[in-house]
Amino acid sequence: MTINKQDPQVPALRDADSERPIPSAWRPVICEIVRAFVGRDYALSVGVPGVSPVSSETAEHIEKYIQHYGEELVELPEETWDSSVCIWMGVRWDALIDLWTSSEGRSDLVLSLRVSEDGSGFKFDVYMVYVP
Repeated sequence: MTINKQDPQVPALRDADSERPIPSAWRPVICEIVRAFVGRDYALSVGVPGVSPVSSETAEHIEKYIQHYGEELVELPEETWDSSVCIWMGVRWDALIDLWTSSEGRSDLVLSLRVSEDGSGFKFDVYMVYVP
């Protein structure tokens, strides 16, 4: 998909046939999730509006995966939206966000999210951080 550079808004489309760029409306929330991970708050204990609580089991898995990877996460640069994608799964979107580290830039790690709509907007569920 080609994004019109003069219209930087990326809509959330229900397209089950192809991967799409991460919608513009999701990006600030995703940045907050990653900011928490950079601060080693894998359970999102402070909370991020629109994001479901992360179970202690999932938070432990994320922490171990990042520690095992052996690099320091950094906040998401604007370039992450060039390679991160989502796809409509019939009832929700699955999203893969490329994560960045201080020494590598874009890393092999991804943040996997499940995104759905509710009456007030979008609801985000952190699924996992891993190397696909």
